[in-house]
Amino acid sequence: MLDVPRGHPGHPPLTRPVALLGWLARREAKVLAFAVALGVVESVSLAAVPYLLGVALDAGLAEGLSPGLLRACALLLLVGLVGAGASALGHVGEIGAWLHGAFRTSRLVGHHVTRTGDAISDELPTGEVVSTVASDAFHIGNMMEVFPRFVGSVVAYVVVAVVVLQQSVPLGLAILVGLPLTTTVLAVMVRPLHTRQAAHREASGRLTTLGSDTVSGLRVLRGIGGEDVFAARYAEQSQRVRAAGVGVASTSAILQALQVLLPGLFVAGVVWFGAHLALRGQISAGQLVAFYGYTAFLAEPLRNATQFVQMFTRARVGARKVVAVLKVQPAAGSIAESEAADAAVDDAGDEGAVAPPSPARPAGDLVDLSSGVRIRPGRTTAIVSARPDDSAALASRLGRLDDAAGAVTLDGTPLTDLPLAEVRRRVVVAGATPQLFTGRLREELDVRDRGDEAALYRALEVADAHDVLTSMPEGLDGEITEKGRSLSGGQRQRVALARALLTEAETLVLVEPTSAVDAHTEARIAARLAESRAGRTTVVVTASPLVLEHADEVVLLDGGRERARGTHRELLARAVAGDPDAAAYRGVVTRQAAADEPAAEKEEVR
Repeated sequence: MLDVPRGHPGHPPLTRPVALLGWLARREAKVLAFAVALGVVESVSLAAVPYLLGVALDAGLAEGLSPGLLRACALLLLVGLVGAGASALGHVGEIGAWLHGAFRTSRLVGHHVTRTGDAISDELPTGEVVSTVASDAFHIGNMMEVFPRFVGSVVAYVVVAVVVLQQSVPLGLAILVGLPLTTTVLAVMVRPLHTRQAAHREASGRLTTLGSDTVSGLRVLRGIGGEDVFAARYAEQSQRVRAAGVGVASTSAILQALQVLLPGLFVAGVVWFGAHLALRGQISAGQLVAFYGYTAFLAEPLRNATQFVQMFTRARVGARKVVAVLKVQPAAGSIAESEAADAAVDDAGDEGAVAPPSPARPAGDLVDLSSGVRIRPGRTTAIVSARPDDSAALASRLGRLDDAAGAVTLDGTPLTDLPLAEVRRRVVVAGATPQLFTGRLREELDVRDRGDEAALYRALEVADAHDVLTSMPEGLDGEITEKGRSLSGGQRQRVALARALLTEAETLVLVEPTSAVDAHTEARIAARLAESRAGRTTVVVTASPLVLEHADEVVLLDGGRERARGTHRELLARAVAGDPDAAAYRGVVTRQAAADEPAAEKEEVR
């Protein structure tokens, strides 16, 4: 019962926040049913105490120490023991409900984010997504935790209503009508509380986003002297969060004060009315004590109902944010296709642990219709552009990273007509910015868990990453810190290159794979890369002459369209002969060569 949810979290309805909450409740129906049953037993046991006290008092006043009094006392003891046991076990059930509600929500968001890629950060601030896991999921768990107590309180209220109406209709009506009126007054305070909680949640999300953006760009901010500006913005937003929090706290404090004041006034009124009826002989002394006990007891269901309304209000706000995250669709394919692609990678990893797949050659040309670039199979093609954004966009289209970016065909078939899992298996794109995670170097490289250590060393050899191994006493088992910060810029880039090579993809697209290394290292990588990928399709986005020298073909992009094609030496020779297209190519390459050396040296030091 206290185990956290495992396996796939499922596919909830995204029509309304309440629909998501209902779906989560159904997913943990057994845990909730257990907790609700015990909550009902506990509440009914507590509700029976005033009745048994009244019976015992009447028996004692009428008969003294008699069997009737002893039976009432024995029943009172039994009810107390049952209530205590139900309370203890019910608390375990409530904790289980919280765990399932909170962690299932967190896993829903986590699974979805990993399958939407850049689309999630394009549509929602990072802080907003983080807050759904760090805050909203816990509010949903809190609602699941108090739900059993709320149901138990409702059942106990009905039981007490039946009993008091049987004993005294006037006093029973006073209790049963007055209590809902008191609850209604408290419910009026919930709407402004909901509004202020939503405003506080929005302000907190913006503060988290601002903080994460500042930390991720801290090095740049220090370089341009912008720390003070961002610190001032953070302080300003922090004050907004504080002000919104004070607004929530003041409304919540008033609500909590009314939770004490209104039930107290209600109890005083019931006792006065009951005493008046007792003096007139309409109820006995024992019944008066019982009615007082009922009134005092019903204050607890009132608190539970009010608490549930508060928790439900917060959970609904959180569920709205969770739904907003879950509605984001990946830029390529659908969520179902992304999950199928992930499953295919996992299956490939399991099979690869026994026998790594042999390299295969694509069946035909890879053609980008937007630029007119045709990538021939089994060759290394370099893409050169004066505008790096154009060449990076081409690489993105070749890997079907965004279905709206433009049409690409593989052997005459549009990539969008192929299953996303097949595209991910056959075409792998390694971006310009290496993304590394915390963990062992072995895990960073062997993402499909094939267990082929010799292949790891071969990939590191091609990427000229021996210094990464020597910098870690544990070698492949050495730990890499978050985002690879324990490595230099050049080392991160070479680890990412080795990881890409280990995929053994039919078509491998590399975006600026050597931009952060020095010229000598770049020359070695270029030669080894061409040798290791011989006979397979490789696309390299670069303007470095050291890499272009080893390409089978070089394509120059101008304005996003193919302008010139040939080998590096052919294009340079044509430029000397006066070809304007080749001259444009030479201009891009020579300008890049002049800028590469100092930039690479600085990056390697970092």
